[in-house]
This record gives sequence, structure tokens and C-alpha cells, in this order.
Amino acid sequence: MAVPLSTGSPAGRPAPRRRWRPGAPAVLLLPFFVLFTVCTLVPIGNAVHLSLYSEKRSGLGFGGVERVFSGLGNYTAALGDPAFRDGFLNLALYCLLYIPLMTGLSLLLALLLDSTLARAKRFFQLALFLPHAVPGIIAALIWMYLYTPGVSPVIGALDAAGVQADILGTPVPAVVNIALWEWTGYNLIIFFAALQAIPREVLEASVVDGAGPLRTALSIKVPLIRPSLAMVGLFTVIGSLQLFTEPMILHGAAPGVVTTWTPNMYAYTAAFERNDYGLAAASSVLLALAAAALSFLVTRFSGGRSGSGEGSAKASAKASARRSGKGGHA
Repeated sequence: MAVPLSTGSPAGRPAPRRRWRPGAPAVLLLPFFVLFTVCTLVPIGNAVHLSLYSEKRSGLGFGGVERVFSGLGNYTAALGDPAFRDGFLNLALYCLLYIPLMTGLSLLLALLLDSTLARAKRFFQLALFLPHAVPGIIAALIWMYLYTPGVSPVIGALDAAGVQADILGTPVPAVVNIALWEWTGYNLIIFFAALQAIPREVLEASVVDGAGPLRTALSIKVPLIRPSLAMVGLFTVIGSLQLFTEPMILHGAAPGVVTTWTPNMYAYTAAFERNDYGLAAASSVLLALAAAALSFLVTRFSGGRSGSGEGSAKASAKASARRSGKGGHA
């Protein structure tokens, strides 16, 4: 009779442990840290260094340019400029309109696609995602054409109907409309993927318990995808603070209305129109600090709420399952 060969250690001796090599994780993480340093840390450090200096010209402007250390002078100049402060006010109004509308519309469409009554789900996913596939500058040019009086067929139809619409006169709703067209489909896919990951037995238990589609959506589905809601909220806040393309394109159509509408446009104007790179760097650093602070607040606020919401949803689902199980056994 053949005796099987033993692959383990002899009796009474512990199996040899594999030695942990600290160099392996370092080798795998090295490309990330190299790219992070070159593409993130070095530009940030250069911007901070540049923001501490100003350029002064001697004589009547015919002399050479001299770089002098100004300390926090560029920061005080940016904060003291009404155009820079108004940019943050415009962003606040933009976020108050855009974030609730975009999140609510994306979540509503995702819930409709996830319902059992929905048909042609793949087609509507693709149709709603296609606007995001259009580059932002192309989308802004399309909407600028639709917003410009005299060439826009939409405004022409409204004028023929006796409705006077000055869309470019109020740039905040115009930019919000462009952003909604671009990003609703993208966030819809995120919410729909999160809804598809919910265990089907949880939803079946709620149906057996007598919950309707609306109650299931609000009490079960939405609390279980709160981490996705928090992630979308975080990315939306960061993206809103970096708003540049849409108002910059509209500035070409209505330069007297859309000027330094956002802090990014203020930095662009300071750098490439006034050649004041120190002021542009200082305003960029201030914008980065504001984005970091808001990102921390959104993460801190949504972290606790998402965990409690997920726990309450799971508890209600389990209670529903227990009740339905008792009714079935009875």
C-alpha cells in the first residue's frame, strides 16, 4: 500500500512561518508615490513658493523686472479684492442650486431604473450617460450657441411666442443647467451600481412585509447607498470649487456679464492677462485650502450619517424579514 507523502512539518514541530519582507510593499507603492510627488506635491510647493514673491519694475516700466519677497502680501491682496470674494459668493450660490438638483435628479433616475417596472434599462443608462461623454468645452460651446440671442433656435422660438428670455443676464442658472446636463448621467451610473449591489433578499423581505415601492426606496434603498451619496457629494463639492470651463466659455459670449465669476477665473485673469503670477498663485492656494476644508467637513459629516443610516436600514430590513418569516411559518 502506498504511503502518501506528508507535505506538512513533522509531528510536534510548528510549521515554518513565512518571513515578511518589508521591501515588497515599498516596491509596489513606489510608482504611486513618484507620480504623486511629481504631479501633486511639487506643483503645490512651487505655487506656495511663487505666492510669496512679487514682481516689481524699476523706472517707468522700461527697466528690468525684479522679484522681491512679499510674504503674505499676495494673499492679503487677493482677499482684499472684491472680485475674488465675489467669486466665492457666486460659487456658494452655484452649489446651493447645483448640488441638490444634481443629486436629487440622479438619485431619482437611478431609483426609477432600479425599479421592477423599468424597461430598456441598458438603453436609458447609455442615453443618460452620453452627455457626460461629450468633453466639457464642447458642451459649453453647444450651450453657448443655445444661449446666445439671434442665433439660438430656442430663444428664437421663445421670442416668437412672446416670451423674453435673457439667459446670459443671469449666468448662475445658465451654468447650473450646463453642469446638470454634463454630470447627471455620470452620477446616475454610480447610484445605479450601488442599488444593484443591495442584496435581493433584503428587498424581497420588504415586499413580503407589505412595503410598497416608494417605502422600499426611501426606507431601504436610499439608506443602504448612503456611502455612494457621500462619495458623490464629496466629488461634487471639489468639482464645484474648480469650476472654470463653463463660465469661461460664457465669458466669450457675454464679457460684460460673466467676468471674474469664479476664483479659478480670477487666478486665470491674474496670471495670463495681468501677468501677476504671485497673485494668481496666492489665489490658487487659497482656493485649494477652501477645497480641503470643505472636503474634510463633507467627509466628517457624511461618515457618521452614512454609517448610522446603513445600520438603521439593515435593522429595519432584518425586522421586516423576521416578521415575514413568522407570518410564513404561521
